[in-house]
Amino acid sequence: MSLPAASAPVCFVLTADRARSKPFYAGILGLRLLGEDDHAATFDLGNRTPLRLTMVPGYQPTGHTVIGWNVGDIVGTVRALAAKGVKFNVYDGYGQDADGIWHSPDGGAKVAWFGDPDGNLLSLTQFG
Repeated sequence: MSLPAASAPVCFVLTADRARSKPFYAGILGLRLLGEDDHAATFDLGNRTPLRLTMVPGYQPTGHTVIGWNVGDIVGTVRALAAKGVKFNVYDGYGQDADGIWHSPDGGAKVAWFGDPDGNLLSLTQFG
């Protein structure tokens, strides 16, 4: 048996300190809080896709992107988040622009990376 095509995904982001991370996802990123229980705070990522911000004592981030968003205006989105205090990562050798946006060599995508309060790597991508 395989998953039904209509099965909606549920995303998980781990945190060592939910009280610290919850305001970032709600206030800085603007995600709507759907509910909270002993295990997680659940946010709406859009299109009713839930994100469970799950508490794991002693959690350490892995260093790879855990979740990203497809945006229509990456420059505007980066600048709006930067105005709220989000710091975008700049990597040696990537050739990112002044806003921290990497442009793929074939012009097919622009990507910017940033961290949440736990150091989980998040990204914004604009295709085309």
